Amino acid sequence: MAAEAKVAYRKPKKHIHVFDVVNYIVFVIVALIVLLPLWKVLVDSFNAVGVYQFRFWPNQPTLAGYLTILTTQKLYRPFLNSVITTILGTLLGLVMSTLGGYVLCQEDMPGRNAMSYFLLFTMIFSGGMIPEYLVMRQLGLVDNMWILVVKHGMNVYNLVLMRNFFEGIPASLFEAAKIDGCSPMGIFFRIVLPLSKAALASIGLMYAVTVWNDYSTVQIYITNRDQVNFQYILRVMVMDGDTPTTAYKVSQNTLYYAAIVCAILPFMILYPFLQQYFVTGVNIGAVKE
Repeated sequence: MAAEAKVAYRKPKKHIHVFDVVNYIVFVIVALIVLLPLWKVLVDSFNAVGVYQFRFWPNQPTLAGYLTILTTQKLYRPFLNSVITTILGTLLGLVMSTLGGYVLCQEDMPGRNAMSYFLLFTMIFSGGMIPEYLVMRQLGLVDNMWILVVKHGMNVYNLVLMRNFFEGIPASLFEAAKIDGCSPMGIFFRIVLPLSKAALASIGLMYAVTVWNDYSTVQIYITNRDQVNFQYILRVMVMDGDTPTTAYKVSQNTLYYAAIVCAILPFMILYPFLQQYFVTGVNIGAVKE
């Protein structure tokens, strides 16, 4: 009887499905497509001799490229400008998106639908480059790095995402807070924001990446060398060959790749700390009760 019981309750063997095998192969290929270019940039940034072939390890390892980037004084100001504009632009964007999304999720607000349609209209149509330039000139933002903060301070797409996230918060929490005598702004700071960590992290990361990587705005609106950001200097180095002079024996390509690694390094360090919030925030507004 014991032998029969063991046979009866024996766990079924797991079979490997063809879909799982194909799925793993596809993901491995996609991972290689994404990682191999990054690995080439990293390897070439440590290679004293510029090569165009793909190599897993540098032929002549050197830190001269990074030492040049870190010791060149004319790169200090652009990097500092990028840090300042990214922090302030992200904070301004989060303030505008959270306040705007909170207002638009109030069902009893007069003109709520009209305001939503007006904002969505701006996502499809814009005034164009010349009217935008004239407006920025009237605001005194031409040749001023603060244009990066103001221009990206309001993103309708991120505002809609934030509104959808707020609408997913149970209405019973708002009703309980109102019964306890909490004001609308009290509800916003005491209930809405503490429950929105995932949304704030993911949307804040979107704002930060947008401001940090923006060089086209600098190219159009800024001619003062002291007001440009690090991405614009990187673009000039790569496209125009304007590399800084150095006492180190290093190729021009090594300087390019070292500058690229320095440009992406801040977010490579920041992303692991925000990954759990970012993965959760990907589904903002996707599921509603």
